[in-house]
Amino acid sequence: MTARLVVGITGATGAIYGVRLLQRLRQLEVETHLVVTPAGVLNVHHELGLDRATLEGLAARAYHPGDVGAAIASGSFQADGMLVAPCSMKTLAAVAHGLCDNLLTRAADVTLKERRRLLMMVRETPLHLAHLRNMTAVTEMGGVIFPPLPAFYHRPQSIDELVDETVERALALMGVRQAAPRPWQGL
Repeated sequence: MTARLVVGITGATGAIYGVRLLQRLRQLEVETHLVVTPAGVLNVHHELGLDRATLEGLAARAYHPGDVGAAIASGSFQADGMLVAPCSMKTLAAVAHGLCDNLLTRAADVTLKERRRLLMMVRETPLHLAHLRNMTAVTEMGGVIFPPLPAFYHRPQSIDELVDETVERALALMGVRQAAPRPWQGL
């Protein structure tokens, strides 16, 4: 069972995914270590009306993105993996090219070098060639590119249902046993 995950939130649209992940992981008693970029804080406030303190209160531990000496910056920190939700193209590019310019990108780099699961919920459309190449680079390093695309075959009745199903699928990919994505039952 996954017991400890690092969660990163960037300035891409879709802040609800990061917040819902934190809420669900708390419900499942998974220890979370959160790092949010400055643009991530702005976007969480703009999209959800939450301030930094409220957001950080959803995690077991929160770190400032400039604190590159934090525990999660080291491979000796025993985490089961890392999710970046949402993931901006800037963060994707930094990870794809090994640019550890803040704690979030350093933690992602550590996750990859330690051969742990890194899941990046990239948010952008349309995509140009650099985006696609960066996604390929992260995939080749062992990361999972997970655009939070909604599934409609369960006939969701609300945005919350769409978000929750995507969150459950992401958690299942991270090895969280208690995750409960709805399986396709066939026609």
